[in-house]
Amino acid sequence: MNFRQPYFIALFIYQFSFLADLVVGEGPSKNATGQVSCYVCNSDNEGQKDCESADLDKLKPFLFLMTENKEKRVVNEYRLNEDNELRLEVGNEEVLLELLEGTAEIFGSQLSMHKRYTLPPGYRAAIFTYKGALLEVVGKTESIYIAQQTPMIIYLNTHAALESLRRVAESQLLADPNGPARGPRLMITGPTDVGKTTLCRILCNYAVREGRSPLYIDLDIGQGSISIPGSIGCLYIEKPADIIDGFDRKPSYFGHITPSANLKLYDMLVKELAVAVKQKAKSSLNCNCSGYIVNTCGWVKGDGYACIVNAAEAFEPDVVIVLDHERLYIELQQDLPSYLKSGGVESRPQEMRIAHRRKAIHRYFYGTKSLRFSPYSFEFSYDKTGDEQELSLYKIGAEQIPDSCLPIGMVVEDHRTQVVSVPFTSELLNHVIALMPPDSKTDQTLIQKPCVGFLVITGIDTTKKTITLLSPQPYPLPSKIALLTQITFVDDNNL
Repeated sequence: MNFRQPYFIALFIYQFSFLADLVVGEGPSKNATGQVSCYVCNSDNEGQKDCESADLDKLKPFLFLMTENKEKRVVNEYRLNEDNELRLEVGNEEVLLELLEGTAEIFGSQLSMHKRYTLPPGYRAAIFTYKGALLEVVGKTESIYIAQQTPMIIYLNTHAALESLRRVAESQLLADPNGPARGPRLMITGPTDVGKTTLCRILCNYAVREGRSPLYIDLDIGQGSISIPGSIGCLYIEKPADIIDGFDRKPSYFGHITPSANLKLYDMLVKELAVAVKQKAKSSLNCNCSGYIVNTCGWVKGDGYACIVNAAEAFEPDVVIVLDHERLYIELQQDLPSYLKSGGVESRPQEMRIAHRRKAIHRYFYGTKSLRFSPYSFEFSYDKTGDEQELSLYKIGAEQIPDSCLPIGMVVEDHRTQVVSVPFTSELLNHVIALMPPDSKTDQTLIQKPCVGFLVITGIDTTKKTITLLSPQPYPLPSKIALLTQITFVDDNNL
């Protein structure tokens, strides 16, 4: 491998291994005395009798119930000193979080003063403050404590080093727009549950708060943060809060939750994505000097190690960070700096990782509490041919034909990247399928295409020859070509 000389080597000692989206909760605001205010006129519910917009006599019972409901829940306040963080895990019931004093952030996203955030069940986070803060937590948590030893200052110093490289690249590009200068390229590696995704989020958020627009690439197909499980993709980051919501996503779909299912296909998709990322990086001065940050899978042994090496060759990073894996560091120590994790990182059991994948698919179709989606369900006949056929299903990879079954001297194409037609059978029930661009051809070029969306097969009637689909948009479909995946999702809508 011919890596560019790394610009710096730092020592990282922390991060949570989960990425959770903040869901803004709606509720009545509070004034300086802590009283609940009217939704309509924003006046105190006591002492204010003249509301031109609403009948306060009708609103008061509602406001009283809201206040009484809060009083029945567990309310705790936590005062954080400088460089402290509040680590919490939400149980089975949602928890309300509010910043009362000072400044604080979650994974690099700043909290707004007196804005109530609804943390959903299973949410884990670390609320950090540089200058001190007073936080209010309403509801019962699974665990919550204040940590005084955090590595956020080291994170900040690392961001400062990256920003210094961006400024150097910016000055060089301004002097010579066609020159070889570019912003820093960072790749983060390590086993599962060491904080790779969270570290990516923090560095992306800090970059955006400096006015940069870095590219975020996620190669983790099992626990990815860009789209549903089984996909890799890239985001153009322009705002710090909720970096996953609201961005255009065009993921390349792999169709499995581990690269071992089809290593050849995974490497091909990574290389195709790397080409697209490098082209995007040159699209503007800010994007080029901002650089990009690459997240990788947690598989670091055997073929997984080869996947990391191939990804590094494709993306040509300046710095590759190794989180909490001495063997991986030793094997790559000539090129890679090592970053250790801290006690704030917690391993997730297999059941939690499966639940995380399911929630990611559910969020794709049904949205979040603050931004709800209403997916569509419709059926159509698959017993049609030619131009009348409404959906054709394919998969990547075929069964290998033994050499003994081939004519002498005949060589077949790689079975791992073959595009194969798939018949509609009852075995496809609950499978996720990736809808491809309408101009796609059903040949090898289909592998290189980004998908335009996802569907779930929720019903198959082999007698009537009809299929029922869960779709984020109404009928008709924008394309007639789809790829079958091994990802399944039972649409009970009970989350």
